[in-house]
Amino acid sequence: MRRHISIVAYQVLAVLLSGAAALSLPSLITAAEGNLSALRAVIEQDKLLLSGIEIVTAFAFVLFLHGIRIAWRDRRLSRMAGSAGLALAALSGGNGLSRSRKKARAMKQGRGFAREIAIIGSTGRSFHDADGDLYEAVHHCREGKIMLLDPREHGAMARGSGIPDPEITPEVMRQQIVTSIEFIKLLRGYGKKLRLKLYPDMPLFKLAVLGNHAYIQHYHTGLNVRAMPEFVFEDKAGHGGMYMPLYRYFLSRWQHPDIPE
Repeated sequence: MRRHISIVAYQVLAVLLSGAAALSLPSLITAAEGNLSALRAVIEQDKLLLSGIEIVTAFAFVLFLHGIRIAWRDRRLSRMAGSAGLALAALSGGNGLSRSRKKARAMKQGRGFAREIAIIGSTGRSFHDADGDLYEAVHHCREGKIMLLDPREHGAMARGSGIPDPEITPEVMRQQIVTSIEFIKLLRGYGKKLRLKLYPDMPLFKLAVLGNHAYIQHYHTGLNVRAMPEFVFEDKAGHGGMYMPLYRYFLSRWQHPDIPE
């Protein structure tokens, strides 16, 4: 009996709520129409705001498309650099060392340990100076082949006189080369397997092959090599990388019959 009373009460309550909703529906519709009319009036009165929203939306969409284009271009360049074996591009940091140049310096210190190294430079300051980025590599290598400018030939004199820097003169470069030669003699006296050749012509590249990485900078006419970017190439499987051509370039210079040891 109680169950039947509950069902009847529930049905009566549902009918009452439905009736109330039906009675209040016209007033709700009227209120909604009033709100829509008010909103329409505001929009019509403030067309400048609407135009601004459209412009901002269009500008944001253009930026979005531009970002996609840049990301696609960077991805393509990254794949091309990877296929060439480019591991790092170290830019000059002005008066100090940039973050990428510091990373390249740290890589040289680690990659040359107990390995064969090959270096083509101008004066050798980068390895005879304790602050040089090749100092650790030459000290801890297993065996090294080093090529420097011949201080008696035209290449060293032309390089020294072609840089508009009062700290770089033919006499200064000659003294740095002599210091490097004495430094190599000292290390050889301690049993280090280092070989040296002096080449006569103008330097083209500063190249250091340390293990499976090659570090290269261009000796630009009239500029200090420290102001030039440095590129690091890694020896990777395949034939598209730049490591092997750079190493072969060193071997071709080292084995040249006009450059005696």
